[in-house]
Amino acid sequence: MKPAIQAFFDPQTFTVSYLVSDPASHRAVIIDPVLDFDPKSARTSTGSADALLAAVRSGGLAVDWILETHAHADHLSAAPYLKAATGANVAIGEHIREVQKVFAPIFGARDVAGDGAHFDRLLKDGETIAAGGLRFEVMNTPGHTPACVSYRIADNIFVGDTLFMPDYGTARADFPGGDAGALYRSIRRILAHPADTHLWMCHDYKAPGRDTPAWHSTIGEERARNVHVHDGVSEAEFVALRIARDKTLAMPVLILPSVQVNIRAGHMPPAEPDGQVYLKLPVNRI
Repeated sequence: MKPAIQAFFDPQTFTVSYLVSDPASHRAVIIDPVLDFDPKSARTSTGSADALLAAVRSGGLAVDWILETHAHADHLSAAPYLKAATGANVAIGEHIREVQKVFAPIFGARDVAGDGAHFDRLLKDGETIAAGGLRFEVMNTPGHTPACVSYRIADNIFVGDTLFMPDYGTARADFPGGDAGALYRSIRRILAHPADTHLWMCHDYKAPGRDTPAWHSTIGEERARNVHVHDGVSEAEFVALRIARDKTLAMPVLILPSVQVNIRAGHMPPAEPDGQVYLKLPVNRI
């Protein structure tokens, strides 16, 4: 069954969310939704998520799953808001437990036990998620984080942050639990699929010289032209390049609010005794 794929680009975080549906049954999944967050005022809004819901309603779709590729460091997830609106379950790779165990102490997140309990389902490598006639295969693709997964449906793979457009390269691997060697092996696993397989990115930061955002390439294009990991680049070469480049990168603007929310499946921390929800900034910790 060929899926219908709609992409939604958020220019504030350079994130691409996807609505993937089965034209026959009108069942659908949402991948990597964004909750809008203004770091200056600490206010959330739902414009990005509402655009997804508008497409769901206009297409007469029923959303079965909200799929996260990992616990994002650059945007807050809108999964709880969309779950409330659609009844969909929220799923992520099972290694989110490792990420929770690393970050829960950093943020004093006493409600996060490192068991993945905030998510409705933890996904194992090789298992399948269904939406109507669509079958999404879960692929463990760690390296950017230990919990990264990609989702393959027919001749499409949603790669999260593992790969970017060929002119931009690959994800960073210097966050806690990141591993440049693991990232290289995950990428080679993805690129072992047929050359005409479609790849759908979670981000586009627009490489120098390109003014228009883009989020779709093919395995053939990545193998021929990816500036970090085209065919012929060895694991040792990639690791050296990735480590050197990561040392030059600043932390994402929203990493502190994003991670503490996203390890909770997009839920805010519990309210304090005064009834107010607070995000924490661990000073001199990261």
